[in-house]
Amino acid sequence: MAAWGQLAAIAALVVFLHVPLGNYLARVYTDDGHWRVERVIFRLVGVEPDGQQRWTGYLTAVLAFSAVSVLLLYALLLLQVHLPEPWGHKGMTPALAFNTAISFTTNTSWQNYPGESTLGHVGLVAGLDVQAFGSLAVGMCVAVTLIRGLAQYQNQELGNFWVDLVRTVIRILLPLSVIVAVILLALGVVNNVHGAQDLSTISGGSQTLLGGPVATWESIKLMSGDGGGAFNANSAHPFENPTPWTNFVEIVAMLLIPVAFLRAFGVMVGDRKQGWALFAVVATLYVLATVALVAATCVPHGTVVHAVGAPVEGTETRFGVPGSAVFGQAATASGDGAANASYDSFASLGGAVLMLNMMLGEVAPGGAGSGLYGLVMMVLLAVFLGGLMVGRTPEYLRQRLHARHMKLVSLYILALPVAVLVGTATAMALPGQRAAMLNSGPHGLSEVLYAFTSSAVNNGSAFAGLSGNTTWYNVALAVTMIVGRFVPMIVVLALAGAFAAQRPGVITAGTLRTHTPTFIVLTLASTLLLIGLEYLPALMVGPVADALR
Repeated sequence: MAAWGQLAAIAALVVFLHVPLGNYLARVYTDDGHWRVERVIFRLVGVEPDGQQRWTGYLTAVLAFSAVSVLLLYALLLLQVHLPEPWGHKGMTPALAFNTAISFTTNTSWQNYPGESTLGHVGLVAGLDVQAFGSLAVGMCVAVTLIRGLAQYQNQELGNFWVDLVRTVIRILLPLSVIVAVILLALGVVNNVHGAQDLSTISGGSQTLLGGPVATWESIKLMSGDGGGAFNANSAHPFENPTPWTNFVEIVAMLLIPVAFLRAFGVMVGDRKQGWALFAVVATLYVLATVALVAATCVPHGTVVHAVGAPVEGTETRFGVPGSAVFGQAATASGDGAANASYDSFASLGGAVLMLNMMLGEVAPGGAGSGLYGLVMMVLLAVFLGGLMVGRTPEYLRQRLHARHMKLVSLYILALPVAVLVGTATAMALPGQRAAMLNSGPHGLSEVLYAFTSSAVNNGSAFAGLSGNTTWYNVALAVTMIVGRFVPMIVVLALAGAFAAQRPGVITAGTLRTHTPTFIVLTLASTLLLIGLEYLPALMVGPVADALR
């Protein structure tokens, strides 16, 4: 009952807030004017704010910004080891710095290190914090470009990446992060620039307490989908997530922007029913997964587990099993790598649900921006299948889908499973990489499968049993992150350009209505069937086999 009560309260608040926030997002991205501070930034970086870019120019800007971000973060992580504590810490090797730079620039937040002993205040604030804003903004900009491509006709100018980037950070992310940080501060999340402090306990012993700019990092980490922990325990640490109230706020923060993007989509394409149709798909998938996860995690299995009431091992007692399950569902469904429990300790079928959330492409609701364009890919697939069934050229928002569009959609759909399954198979074929698994058999395979799934979809959470801080895993997972981040973005921008250049289609009595319950069911069925075909064999020999042992 506690889990369902939390879920109902979270759902009510997210549904209430997503309408005004989605309307605001649409106004930001359709505004023709520029704020004074934005004009100052444009002059400093030499950008013509009223210049427009085709999809190729927009893509070039996205890749250039991301490449420079990787280099700057990589350099900062190597340099911070030379700073005195707490501003820097030792132990960031070049391979680990490379993996971390790729991770946070691709909005993944995969951490092959314990945060409190490896990353100093400078690395957290000037490195990861900055990239949380930047990587989130890039995903949001790409999603907005796809919306523009769908909403306009015979006009290949899709906006200006630099304008979209600055607006996203200045008008959306900074204000929201300040609001969430203040709320977390009021609820007890730590925020300071202290180093480690040795204190005497009332029993005569000693204890070392760590400090850091936690609340300022926590707010953007949750909203951005980066999810990395200032401490190794992530959101299970009492300084990051001290009470059930902060747990509630953090779950809402993870879901808010991705869900608001569904509203912004409907407003920007001029048909709010389309936004509600996407919302219905997301809500259905989210509820189904939550029910499955809570049931798998909370229902006792076996004599010993039944005796203690629930599988509590690896779960933070402040939140209990239901609070951990609801948090894990939000994190893996929203593209956020945060965790308030050990996912490796979840029941085997519960771990399968976490993986399935990511294997869906994180479309329920997915990351901010990336979730929207992933969902639109599933909608385009459903439109294509629906067109085949009724014998008409498939159309979506008066955009006709031709062979070139479906080839791009197919490339998008195949990119993630190829990265996940090839990476997992390679790791399992190498004896040295199998040795990094804490467990053998199906659960060990699940650890590796989860790692590559999390990296490919830029989630960043992990089954803690895998020792990933090796040269091979640092490089292999970084390559997986790059493929999972930029191949989909290239496809999405190419699709936006192809749609924008077309003439509008004509709506007739035979046109497939894409906001009806029938189409919503078709989209759900297409998504689940596709993911089943791609990942079911791997899930069967991993978490499902582990559950049957």
